[in-house]
Amino acid sequence: MVRAAPHAPRPHRLRDRRLGALRPAHGPAGLAHEGVGVCHQRHARRRRGGRLHRPARHRAEHHGHRLGARRHRGGRHRRHAPDRRRRLRRGLRRRCARARPHDRAHHPRREDPAGDDDDHHGRHRPRLRAAAARPERRAEESVSAGLIADGGAFLGIELGSTRIKACLATGSGEVLATGTSAWENELVDGRWTYALGSVEAGLRAAYASLVEAAEAAHGVRPTAYAGIGISAMMHGYLAFDAAGELLVPFRTWRNTSTAAAAAALSESFGRPVPQRWSAAHLYQAVLDREAHVPAVARLTTLAGYVHERLTGRDVLGVGDASGVFPIDPATGDYDAELLARFDALAAEAGAAPSIAELLPEVLPAGADAGTLTETGAALLDPSGALRPGAPCCPPEGDAGTGMVATNAVRPRTGNVSAGTSVFAMVVLDGGLDPVPDGIDVVTTPAGSPVAMVHCNNGSSELGAWARVFSEFARAIGHPVDDDAVFAAMLGGASSAAIRGDAAEGLLAYNLLAGEPIVGLPAGRPLLVRTPDARLDLAGLGRAQLYSVFAALSTGMRTLAEAGVGIDRLLAHGGLFRTDGVAQQALANALDAPVSVGEAASEGGAWGMALLAAYRGAVAAGARASLADWLDSAVFAGASARTVEPDAGGVAAFDAYRARWEAGLPIVRAAVAALD
Repeated sequence: MVRAAPHAPRPHRLRDRRLGALRPAHGPAGLAHEGVGVCHQRHARRRRGGRLHRPARHRAEHHGHRLGARRHRGGRHRRHAPDRRRRLRRGLRRRCARARPHDRAHHPRREDPAGDDDDHHGRHRPRLRAAAARPERRAEESVSAGLIADGGAFLGIELGSTRIKACLATGSGEVLATGTSAWENELVDGRWTYALGSVEAGLRAAYASLVEAAEAAHGVRPTAYAGIGISAMMHGYLAFDAAGELLVPFRTWRNTSTAAAAAALSESFGRPVPQRWSAAHLYQAVLDREAHVPAVARLTTLAGYVHERLTGRDVLGVGDASGVFPIDPATGDYDAELLARFDALAAEAGAAPSIAELLPEVLPAGADAGTLTETGAALLDPSGALRPGAPCCPPEGDAGTGMVATNAVRPRTGNVSAGTSVFAMVVLDGGLDPVPDGIDVVTTPAGSPVAMVHCNNGSSELGAWARVFSEFARAIGHPVDDDAVFAAMLGGASSAAIRGDAAEGLLAYNLLAGEPIVGLPAGRPLLVRTPDARLDLAGLGRAQLYSVFAALSTGMRTLAEAGVGIDRLLAHGGLFRTDGVAQQALANALDAPVSVGEAASEGGAWGMALLAAYRGAVAAGARASLADWLDSAVFAGASARTVEPDAGGVAAFDAYRARWEAGLPIVRAAVAALD
């Protein structure tokens, strides 16, 4: 190649067809171009079946090349169509750029930050800015890589209803890598369950996904951590014998087969005990005289089970423990008086062991909950690369990690989590006496009392409809990703809300499981409409979205009537990834402002990584409360997007909810008719 000095412009022409050597080309700015001959020859070969072809015309203008080639067919010359020429020019420019980058020394206007944005050379400026930023990015990546390599990052893992997520973060909450694996509950013998083998397989898959993501992003595979935290869906029934063997398949929070036990315990305790709580499951097994009950030696949650497998410690974070058995806020431990009442009821039914002997130790956020053992490291990473010894924080439930992830752990703050289930957590600024029906009292990871409105059914039915549309798109040869499908459905719901008429006569019931808050022992998902109701994407999307929040709004009305105050309500979960739509629907459903933070989609795994980091800070001497530490170390300067309820939207949701509640007998009939 010949490189010319940037002066004395000459016409551009080919000098050697075999080598593709060029005379230099110069535009008004004195630009020199290289590599055009070789690229042009490749281009010509492609057009003429591999034979070298000399174009009829070849010129350069400024930094681009314009090709106007004639092809000889049947003795006649014919120019390419304009769109064909444009494609050829674009391809030529890309191939030339790959062949040899331009020398900046011969492009003075690229270096000029004061150049005209409308100039042809303006397109190069973003590259310069990116290039200038590369050293800073490389430095940041180097710091992150060093932190990971030195075992200074924090690992949070959450076992959700449909996904197991892993998150690697710094001590200030910066996300370094994430991983995920999918799993699903099964309905076996009338009970919702997960196999413990699936727990192990899912953990390993999620962890392997995170390790690969860390290596792809930072060039290093983590082998040690500054802290580890485990979270999972709360409640349910995991009963083990003295040898550590599971006595009956895991019964998840989704089961609604403990109505008799929940009613008896609620009456004895003088406060509501939900059907999904572990104490209710145990007492129901006692009432049913199940054969395994005398052998029960240990009762725990899914997070507690995984934590024990990793560390050998049988402990629970106080937030997770509060979904097993009521917590005394004065002691931060199980309520001793209520433990005695449970034992008395169980003894009447023929059970002898004290429940206190079966339950895990309760720990607050920041406490030492053991270290990763060799067995635990092998469970997460069978390759042997993961080293034991990482300190672990108390395992928590998904409700607690949601509060941490949204920084809603102070009194009068609340958060709404929307996933397979949907629930609201409001931190109380005092007691709640009496506790209204349908309201649970649990705690934050630090032990502060929380009023919880829990609905068993969330966005699963909405997701099922999204899968139908995704399958349809694939069937007609236009596959789209899941985010695009949800955007179309929820975007239609948004436009329907603006019209205000799309869900008239159309009702959606998202009830895959029973919904105690509205008195349903079992569920059947339904879509019902009057004959004259309009059925379109907008109306369907709106009806499905409103159904996610219908039962929740009932419980939130109960809280408001009980005088529970809320200064700030934040939302998180995958449903809020589509900007504004679900957030506005929730604000309308609750008739209250709703905020979504920057990390709303990071979820509980990130919240668990933060709890692991807080445990590290406390171990290093920090005296700040969890709320103060989150404010200063993680959320200082964080922004959130807030939407206000819309008067028309509030009226539309209220009308929908009234029809939805009036139609609940349809669901009861479906439960009776469809086994």
